[in-house]
Amino acid sequence: MQLSYYVNASVTAQEVADVFESSGIKRPISDLARIQQMIDAAPLLISVRDDKKLVGIARSLTDFCYCCYLSDLAVRKEYQSAGIGRELIEQTKKEIGDSCSLVLLSAPNAMDYYPRVGLTPAHHAFYSPRKK
Repeated sequence: MQLSYYVNASVTAQEVADVFESSGIKRPISDLARIQQMIDAAPLLISVRDDKKLVGIARSLTDFCYCCYLSDLAVRKEYQSAGIGRELIEQTKKEIGDSCSLVLLSAPNAMDYYPRVGLTPAHHAFYSPRKK
């Protein structure tokens, strides 16, 4: 396994959809135009490749000075438990700097993962779910 991490490198909607599907994350994988819009709108995208194969992604919305919302953290199933998710988070934190907080919403089945990689649970969040 020869992993390389990239900041804001080019990725295709199909590659990202494939990573999402393999990882088990719930995203609109059949709507490539929407995936492309998600990619285009993100000011911070950390990707990881094994040779040329996209194996993981951390997509964030941020102002780089106060808050960073890590919207998507996904690693292909066969690459999970190798520290890639942890490294994607660390690379994200490096890019946003110490004055910027990192926040995310966890899928129910990942609630145990985030404290293990150094994130603090928050019990004071609210959200309005998407309708489509």
